[in-house]
Amino acid sequence: MVTISLCMIVKNEEKVLGRCLDSVKDAVDEIIIVDTGSEDRTKEIAAAYTDKVYEFEWTNDFAKARNESFSKAEMDYCMWLDADDVLEAGGQEKLLEWKAHADGTADAVMTDYAAGFDEEGKVTFCYKRERLLKRDRGFRWEGRVHEAVPVSGKVEQLELRIEHHSRKKIYGDRNLRIYEAMKEAGEPFQARDLFYYARELYYHRRYEEAVGCFLFFLERKDGFCENQVDACRFTAYCLYALGKEEKALSFLYRGLLYRTPGGELCCEIGKHFADRQNWEQAAFWYEAALHAPKKTTGGFIQEECYGYVPYVQLSVCYDRMGEQKKAYECHKMAGKYKPYGREYRKNEEYFRNME
Repeated sequence: MVTISLCMIVKNEEKVLGRCLDSVKDAVDEIIIVDTGSEDRTKEIAAAYTDKVYEFEWTNDFAKARNESFSKAEMDYCMWLDADDVLEAGGQEKLLEWKAHADGTADAVMTDYAAGFDEEGKVTFCYKRERLLKRDRGFRWEGRVHEAVPVSGKVEQLELRIEHHSRKKIYGDRNLRIYEAMKEAGEPFQARDLFYYARELYYHRRYEEAVGCFLFFLERKDGFCENQVDACRFTAYCLYALGKEEKALSFLYRGLLYRTPGGELCCEIGKHFADRQNWEQAAFWYEAALHAPKKTTGGFIQEECYGYVPYVQLSVCYDRMGEQKKAYECHKMAGKYKPYGREYRKNEEYFRNME
């Protein structure tokens, strides 16, 4: 049986740390907590689960803190979680089963990471992450913000979902400040850094700067294809906000260059035409979303863009085009995906009133 070191970095996580550790503690062989300056009961809570609690000075560098936590590990594999993560129900059993049957030849193990949920708790947003890493391979985290591990060698897929349930209501400008400090200091930006810096600019409504940064990212040859597609989408969002609608559409189309289009991009293009009441063109793209393959390259997946959203929107499109039978059929299909959906329930009332 292989062994696992759970390696975490924390700061002021008293509200969620116990929940996280309870979800995984029986499936790991040691727990390592690196605290980067908590001022609440985080360290006290951590000490109830492990005697391996360490203090580490925060230097605006998530990768550095993660590498510190990995350096304390002694087991076969290093596993990471954030404090507001939990293993899915039954997740400890899945992890224990993997440990019992693993032959230790995997260099990295990927799992699903669910970061968005609807009102019924159904996953709406997920992607793959490197979750368990062979300790003796010496993998290193990279990136001051949105850190990741460049993996190599034998990579396995484990059917285990980690769920991110944040209780934070306000997100500040910490990440943006880190990136701008890097820029001021003349630190080199990797392609991933540029992409996420541009997103921070977008989130802070600095649209002109964000467009420039996304374009700089897209000019590079080493960008991840999923980030390239998302960069086109976010550039379009910026341009919509700046009132440059046709140019925004051109960037949505540019996203088609990097990979077979997924449901997310098809829905964005469909929305452009639906917002302008170009129903036939909108319907074309929403139909395309229904037949789009889900990403297998590790990018973000918005589950609703492969069923619920396109069916809801197709119902509207066909209704406006005078094709009520098609509209109602699409409406019923939307209900199969999400019968509790606000849009579905609103349309259900509309169709009842038509009878």
